[in-house]
Amino acid sequence: MNMPDLIRRKRDGETLRPPEIEWMIREYTGGAIPDYQMAAFLMAVYFRGLNREETAALTRAMVASGEEMDWSAIPGVKVDKHSTGGVADTTTLVLAPLVAAAGVPVVKMSGRGLGHTGGTIDKLEAIPGFRVHLSREEMVRQVKEIGLAITAQTGNLVPADGKLYALRDVTATVESIPLIASSVMSKKIAAGADAIVLDVKVGSGAFMPDLASARELARTMVDLGREMGRRTVAVITNMDEPLGMMVGNALEVKEALAVLRGGGPKELREVCLTLGARMLLLAGAAGSEGEARRRLEDLLDGGEALAKFRQFIAAQGGNPEVADRPELLPATREQITITSPAGGYISSVRARLIGEAAMLLGAGRAIKESVIDPAVGIELKKRYGDYVNASEPLAVFHVNDRTNLETARKKFLAAYTLAPEPPSPRPLVYEVID
Repeated sequence: MNMPDLIRRKRDGETLRPPEIEWMIREYTGGAIPDYQMAAFLMAVYFRGLNREETAALTRAMVASGEEMDWSAIPGVKVDKHSTGGVADTTTLVLAPLVAAAGVPVVKMSGRGLGHTGGTIDKLEAIPGFRVHLSREEMVRQVKEIGLAITAQTGNLVPADGKLYALRDVTATVESIPLIASSVMSKKIAAGADAIVLDVKVGSGAFMPDLASARELARTMVDLGREMGRRTVAVITNMDEPLGMMVGNALEVKEALAVLRGGGPKELREVCLTLGARMLLLAGAAGSEGEARRRLEDLLDGGEALAKFRQFIAAQGGNPEVADRPELLPATREQITITSPAGGYISSVRARLIGEAAMLLGAGRAIKESVIDPAVGIELKKRYGDYVNASEPLAVFHVNDRTNLETARKKFLAAYTLAPEPPSPRPLVYEVID
């Protein structure tokens, strides 16, 4: 086997055999295949695609490139949840303690944010003292004790994906459904969950801009999961506007706490209930979706989910008083109100621009080496379909550094389109693929 031949064949639309793909990934991860050859192959895939067998072979080869987690020492069905990325998407901080409170063990490896989307690990690090690095032994012990543990991904988990994603990012080959699907599912398979719930975002703040592409990605990932022996379900949800009303790490922790207390934005609560119900069903902890939802609603409204989050914070070295006193989270020196330049109904919201505005304030990373400020971010005051008067507040910017303030303000305001008539309602959850 040689790389130029594989590049040529994929360029010409031919199908590669699984042993050829396995050889390519093994040699590239080991440094025998240079970036320029792999970049040519990725571009060929971008234009020619991969069939189901090729995508499965690529995913298996990526899983085999590094460590595979084994959680068999933890009793019960371990269910993982993955989001394809969005703005104000705080579901993991709600779902993990909520599902654990329902008796389903949650052992999760999460990542950091890059660009306009936030990362679960960055949000958890906003909690004073919270440890995001746990050993495998610590994870097992903690899940056995309290039913929940979340740790940062290790470099030994799917190293092939780390190399490939970095290359895709600089060669304009990110937006390829088989490459996205294999990237996501290789990490989920290697992370060791028995079952996986996928939250596939669609809209202006997501990687998938339209329903057709989101549906294709969801079906591809569900097929991959099942082919590799994992119970897998995908839920396609709306990301045309931010899911919650807070964008930024400490701000999103505060909003998650509000939902765990039985309040918070109804949109965030609804998506959490939808995803959580599917997690319970996959774990065999409920007989129907209706039963699962009612159980989760009771845990939110009764305080058990918040109690589990408090227990989780303490177990990983954080200050558990944060659960009852959100004011202990990092706060900015000043808050600046951003008002609407005109009146009208909010007829569209470009979520990506809001995420990018928050990144300019210091809430996210433009590059992996960027340092984030956990306190800064954007507190939204209006949603899609709301009426706003001229000079009425659209948001409050939480700011420590004014360097990029005006650029962030202009980008934020550009996210909104106003109209004289109210827009048509849009679904929050489009469909479930199982």
